[in-house]
Amino acid sequence: MNKKIKAFFKRNPGRTFRNKDVAKRLNINSEQEYQELKSITHKLSAEQFLSRNGKRYKLNKLPDSNIIVGEFRLNEGGYGFVIPKNDKFGDAFIAARNINNAFHGDIVEVELFAKQKGKNIEGQISKIKSRARVEVVGLLKKSNSFFFITPDDPKIHRDIYIAKNKLRNAQPGDKVSVNNIHWENGMLNPEAEVSEILGKYGTLEAEIFSIAKEFNLATAFPPGVLKEAEKINTDFPPEEIQKRTDFRDKVTFTIDPKDAKDFDDALSIEKLDNGNFSIGVHIADVSHYVRKGSKLDKEAALRGNSVYFVGKAIPMLPEKLSSDICSLVQDKERLTFSVIFEINSVGKIINYTIRKTIIRSKRRFTYAEVQEILENGKGELCDEVIQLNKLAIILREKRIQEGSFEFTTPEIEFELDDNGHPVKVERKEMKESNMLVEEFMLLANKTIAKHVVDSGNPPFVYRIHDLPDNEKMEDFSRFVHSLGFRFEPHKGKPASQFHQLMKKIKGSEEEALINELAIRSMAKAVYSPGNIGHYGLGFKYYTHFTSPIRRYSDLIVHRIIAEKSGYGSGINYSLEQLEKICEHISATERNAVEAERLSVKMKQIEYLKDKIGQEFHAIISGVTNFGLFVKLTDILAEGLIRVRDLEGDFYVFDEKKYSLIGRKNKKQFRLGDRISVKLVRVDTENHELDFITIDKQ
Repeated sequence: MNKKIKAFFKRNPGRTFRNKDVAKRLNINSEQEYQELKSITHKLSAEQFLSRNGKRYKLNKLPDSNIIVGEFRLNEGGYGFVIPKNDKFGDAFIAARNINNAFHGDIVEVELFAKQKGKNIEGQISKIKSRARVEVVGLLKKSNSFFFITPDDPKIHRDIYIAKNKLRNAQPGDKVSVNNIHWENGMLNPEAEVSEILGKYGTLEAEIFSIAKEFNLATAFPPGVLKEAEKINTDFPPEEIQKRTDFRDKVTFTIDPKDAKDFDDALSIEKLDNGNFSIGVHIADVSHYVRKGSKLDKEAALRGNSVYFVGKAIPMLPEKLSSDICSLVQDKERLTFSVIFEINSVGKIINYTIRKTIIRSKRRFTYAEVQEILENGKGELCDEVIQLNKLAIILREKRIQEGSFEFTTPEIEFELDDNGHPVKVERKEMKESNMLVEEFMLLANKTIAKHVVDSGNPPFVYRIHDLPDNEKMEDFSRFVHSLGFRFEPHKGKPASQFHQLMKKIKGSEEEALINELAIRSMAKAVYSPGNIGHYGLGFKYYTHFTSPIRRYSDLIVHRIIAEKSGYGSGINYSLEQLEKICEHISATERNAVEAERLSVKMKQIEYLKDKIGQEFHAIISGVTNFGLFVKLTDILAEGLIRVRDLEGDFYVFDEKKYSLIGRKNKKQFRLGDRISVKLVRVDTENHELDFITIDKQ
């Protein structure tokens, strides 16, 4: 018991737990074991292995020496923290004056100060062990006779100087990448040299290259990879077709966004003689073309996933594969890997088979076209689309009843002109047509994961989602209550409560904020060879099988499934191999999400730059001691109202009430409040928007 409890807290450094939380996570059910657990946590607290705050315990993270090594993370306020490599230690606070010559993300050595009672450990950066950045992207400027760049990443907090003989023909106003960065003295600015000219500031090309450089994303494929792609034989020999189940004459179609370039998945439906339906989920058979260990495979593994910027995608695979021979385009024969379900009229899965197939899509639908069929009851393949949707609705209702959360995070879409500038921005609507496709993809992914477990449980890639942190859930509950909604995480099933909450906020101005905060309260979904289930979906087994054109995880899953489904691929992965792969692709996924968010943010700011003085409806999305973060309710752009711009009183930050409160008039600005704002400043270089409040009488 003592070892189990120690191991549990080491796996969850920084998180606090009550004894009953630990018991639940360790499956301790008997009263005798629970009393033993309480005795041990008390003892470990006395030994200072755990620290205690009331009824909550956490790993006591005090270093044994005054030197730690870890990753430096810069805060917006100018100070930072060092996250030690040794997770037994706590984060070290670094005041702005003690950052020295460290950049955000650097691995540094810290000299710790004597610990003061009641405070975090604090120190100063004494040595740079390794730089996080080989290259930095920014806008080249000139001041008098000096050239310098202002980095795009605000966490690179110093301008970088460029000697005239290091410009490589770059001109002020160019977006450039610089390398060979030298910064020995924190009192002076870093120096570097131009490595690449990315384009003129303000162009879509420069913007895409800038974000790609900032997030270390490759925009071009190596010549050897392209050459290998060009050599792929696109003809299907008769013996290959004979190995596959032929769906070319079946009613098969794709449903995707109107601007989609690659089509991973198609659906088919056929009514059987017994009254049930045969539903096929057909996925591009990328593994047929991308062989393990090939140059294409190694490049795809390195990238991990495709990245989708506003106006341009950076694909995981060269276009010959992603947009042509693997893409399930209309009226073209394509090789697929399929899960074929027999489903009755009330949504019960009678059985399923997993088959290598060949299809010919009869129709390329957009979501809008399918939505029109569902709303009007007429159109091409009307009966098939409507029947699929009926089954999707049944499956979704059943999934929610069994514990699946329904988050519909609002997103926006842009209309760009010929030069890549945004001329229109609007919120995307998640309609039945979107949910139709999603439901069958979820079913296929869930079925594939369960199939692997049932076929001997070999090393595999699962998509897992851990239980949420109790403190975060309680914080979320308090916030929701402050807005007039109910969410009580300890009463009844959390999934049911989430579902009821999401129904109540549907279409409201608070929807985007509550969805975002709910997701932040959850653990992050990741890839892992160790299965713990998917909490958010309520699935015991889950994986990613349905998008091998754009996710390396799915390509790995296809190879393993082929071997376990009798196709003799001969491809197996060891647990150790999959652990490394999962860690890498989880990291590339997080990186891609951050890059995509920045792309959206930059386009939002570009759209607003000529709208200074205009008024908007907004919701307060964050409250700090220096101001209010507000999110515009129509285009979801976020900006800041500085506390100095709140007129009529001196406002004080109340952390417990998520509010700024006027000292005299007691007026409150609370997280989640709806307010009217005026745009007063747009900073396209630093990606910042400033607003002021407007009193609407």
